[in-house]
Amino acid sequence: MTKFVRVIDTKRCMGCRSCMAACAVENHFTPDAPWNVMMEYEVGTYPTVKKIYTPMGCMHCEHPACKAACDHTGTKAISKNEFGAVIIDYDKCNGCGYCASVCPYGVPQVNKSLKSLRPGKGPIGSETLSAAVRHPTHRKKANVAEKCTFCSHKLEKAVADGKVDRIGKDQEYTPTCDLVCPVQARVFGDMDDPNSEVSKRIKEGNAVQLKKQFNTSPQVYYILDEGASS
Repeated sequence: MTKFVRVIDTKRCMGCRSCMAACAVENHFTPDAPWNVMMEYEVGTYPTVKKIYTPMGCMHCEHPACKAACDHTGTKAISKNEFGAVIIDYDKCNGCGYCASVCPYGVPQVNKSLKSLRPGKGPIGSETLSAAVRHPTHRKKANVAEKCTFCSHKLEKAVADGKVDRIGKDQEYTPTCDLVCPVQARVFGDMDDPNSEVSKRIKEGNAVQLKKQFNTSPQVYYILDEGASS
């Protein structure tokens, strides 16, 4: 069995937002619908206070509320692939926004437009690529929901190359946000492998799933800093 998960260590995260920038470049950033965001807040009592940084993206739940809502409407634009990633089909999505309203983590966002990142100055490199050469998760459209995909285009490449065992280890097969963290606050890999980095960190860091009361079984685990709450 293989179960891909992400572990984010808020004890290590310093809020540099490298993961956000990397995601934006890798996944053709749309201003109205960022796939990776940073939450920050202070804990403690003056003068002993500190900031806690918590990167947030799609939790790729085992039982995604977004998919249940989309199925209920009959649209069925959301699916869960072989890697456990929850994916939105832009050709089926009608932009109703029900997925966004039911997600406990506030992840899906309806992209209202495909405006240029440099208005009046011409398109940037990624904006000049035709839909034909883009992965389906990068063929974005206005008025559809978007969110993180676990960089499924990279996971699919690992399968095509016969290198599934290198996911979470090699750059070309690992989600970009997990690669660029300068303090290794985030890792990606197979939770069913007891020797994987994610398995070790979940066990040693007492990692938890956020908002477990919603029973969605997220595939992103957090090692919480003191003062943080799940």
